[in-house]
Amino acid sequence: MEEFKVKPLSNLFYSELTHLVKESKKEGFRFLERLVNDYETGANKFNKQGESLYGLFNKEGVLIAIGGLNLDPFSKEEKVGRLRRFYVSKNYRRIGLGRILLSQIICDAKNFYNVLVLHTDTEQGDKFYTSLGFSKEKIYLNSTHYLSLLNRD
Repeated sequence: MEEFKVKPLSNLFYSELTHLVKESKKEGFRFLERLVNDYETGANKFNKQGESLYGLFNKEGVLIAIGGLNLDPFSKEEKVGRLRRFYVSKNYRRIGLGRILLSQIICDAKNFYNVLVLHTDTEQGDKFYTSLGFSKEKIYLNSTHYLSLLNRD
């Protein structure tokens, strides 16, 4: 898997992601389009303390997956992070790349948060996140899954 690189995206528009937005829309997902819109308007630039946006690139330098980390806007607790806008290109799924990207996000989240939450409404998403240790419970507002980051190596 050395031919794939996870990199922080300090400026979303320096990374070509039009192909991912188009692909995700074909699959019925609108969240990458929201990512671009929120970034353009300044509503979410993933630039607050503890926030980040990551891209996973193939050996040709093409962005093939993306995922972000925000302070959870729905929680009153400041130690709750939210996984946002996580998407892996269809041709790169089920070979461990989503796991690589999410592992980097979790590793960095531990520096700022005690809990990482997310919302998914797909069966594939549910299986993916639970396979990585997330619990499927709606105990955090607008979330379907959570992961305790306390005492994780």
